[in-house]
Amino acid sequence: MGKRIAIVGAGAIGGYCGAWMTAKGEDVTLIDPWPEHVETMRRDGLSVRGMTDAETRTVPVKALHITDVQSLMKEPPIDIAFVSVKSYDTEWATHLIRPYLAPDGFVVSLQNCINEERIAAIVGWGRVMGCIVSLLATELHAAGKVMRTVPMGGEKHTVFRVGEPHGRISPRVQEVARLMSLVDSSKTTTNLWGERWSKLVVNSMRNGLSACTGLRGNDRDLREDTRWVSIRLGSQCVRVGQALGFQLERMLGMEPETLARAGEGNKDALAEIVDILVEGARKRSDDQRPSMAQDIAKGRRTETDFINGFVAERGRDIGVAAPLHDAINEVVKKVERRSLDARPENVAGL
Repeated sequence: MGKRIAIVGAGAIGGYCGAWMTAKGEDVTLIDPWPEHVETMRRDGLSVRGMTDAETRTVPVKALHITDVQSLMKEPPIDIAFVSVKSYDTEWATHLIRPYLAPDGFVVSLQNCINEERIAAIVGWGRVMGCIVSLLATELHAAGKVMRTVPMGGEKHTVFRVGEPHGRISPRVQEVARLMSLVDSSKTTTNLWGERWSKLVVNSMRNGLSACTGLRGNDRDLREDTRWVSIRLGSQCVRVGQALGFQLERMLGMEPETLARAGEGNKDALAEIVDILVEGARKRSDDQRPSMAQDIAKGRRTETDFINGFVAERGRDIGVAAPLHDAINEVVKKVERRSLDARPENVAGL
């Protein structure tokens, strides 16, 4: 028998991955708190759209309201539970699925930010795994409809990196990597924490900046003023990660040390990073916008405290200043509270 899979949070990432796993024959149950989204999936299936016709289809899926999760008690237990909610919802989502796990079942953090410790506090470290999502820009733009706004990674870029907290390659890591390969390219990693921080670098450069300026991804990276803020955010995040002892990975073609030096004013490094960011913008759809910018547009809470706020906090813990992260975090919160409108002028002078 195949593994029973649950995905708690069937939004942009969870829904997209769950749809493709289901389409490839896996036993997946999608769980989501948005009633209209669940009812649409039940009635019409989950529509996923990419940048090519081959990436676009509607998939009949099993979908549950969070109020219906107790019905899982009548079925075989869950072998693999993916938690794919916002970081601030991690604890309740883990508590929700925990009673339905098989004795050897485990939870995979399929999220932005670094949430494995929060999950481990509920289910124990032996039942936690991480899956980093690298360059998979998706948006739940309507109930039952997810669109992808960047090309498939395939052989050019490994999208999913799956790892154990202890760093060894286990059979269950290989199984999760297989599942993720049904969605896009994947690999196992012995460097979960380095991969996590490397993804945090990218998120810290993009999410808060787009959220507080209102700029979509391409405009943010093509404008000289906001691109310079982005590079300095990345530089500070790299330096904090290095001081914490993480082995940082190459990020979207950027070497960590080159990015750090670019943000510190090295002209050669800066020219290299600018070229990479501009080239990346040319490959994305103009519809692409980071998740926190989506949150602002939809009037939802952002993950700013778990991205830029987290970088600044960890930096303070070890004596490595990341003042620009503090500044962006505060501006995002003002936009979130609607005491500021989202506009590029919000980062002038930073």
